[in-house]
Amino acid sequence: MNSIRYIRYLSREERPQWGVEVRPGVVARMPGPPWSKGSFPGAEESFEEWRRLAPVEPTKIICVGRNYLAHARELGNVAPEQPVIFMKPPSAIQHPRKPIILPRQSAEVHYEGEIAVVVGARLKRATLDQAREGVLGVTAMVDVTARDLQREDKRFTRAKGFDTFAPLGPALVTELDLTQIAITVKLDGQVVQQGNSSDMTWSIPELLVYISSIMTLEPGDVVSTGTPAGVGPMKAGQKLEVNVEGVGVLSNPIEAEAA
Repeated sequence: MNSIRYIRYLSREERPQWGVEVRPGVVARMPGPPWSKGSFPGAEESFEEWRRLAPVEPTKIICVGRNYLAHARELGNVAPEQPVIFMKPPSAIQHPRKPIILPRQSAEVHYEGEIAVVVGARLKRATLDQAREGVLGVTAMVDVTARDLQREDKRFTRAKGFDTFAPLGPALVTELDLTQIAITVKLDGQVVQQGNSSDMTWSIPELLVYISSIMTLEPGDVVSTGTPAGVGPMKAGQKLEVNVEGVGVLSNPIEAEAA
């Protein structure tokens, strides 16, 4: 089956709109999100790239820590015996091309490029087969982290929950091989992270099985699957690019919070 590229964009009526990206600059409108019944592509129209929005509408964003062994080691952590999960609020979502804002409370904000999946069906205590079938598609995400606050709190909520700390996009793509997805992260054009879903300690379906044994995953929910080694600080004036194979490049400038 061919992949479908779902996007959200700002319509000419200035409203968030779902659609299927037919080709660059052309989208077929949809009456609702792709997990909605009866939501099929309709009339085609052109759209400008700056109108692209994050291709998600989640009730929650669940993130996975230390799912790449090399990343766990670079932060001085041991490999966990089961997945480490935490959550980001939907208010942390940022759109492609829009800035990641460095908050005044932190002096050390890190990038963590990740492969994220969006759930297309309700999952509760899912089996592996149900988890595989429950993945609607794949997108790119940045798990932005105020590392100094994470060390200070010994918890993740404040360090990872600021507004703009979850850029997502540029598209939500179906029918990708979840076992072989490459990810490359660049900071100002320099490669800083590289990995592949094949390097994960727990596969994407295994993560969904584990998470759905704790909380029900609803259609549209986002699960970000962990970051490969190479995380580091970013500064105002830089640009971050996360390239997930088959999805495209999620690009965001970095800006300091206004005084």
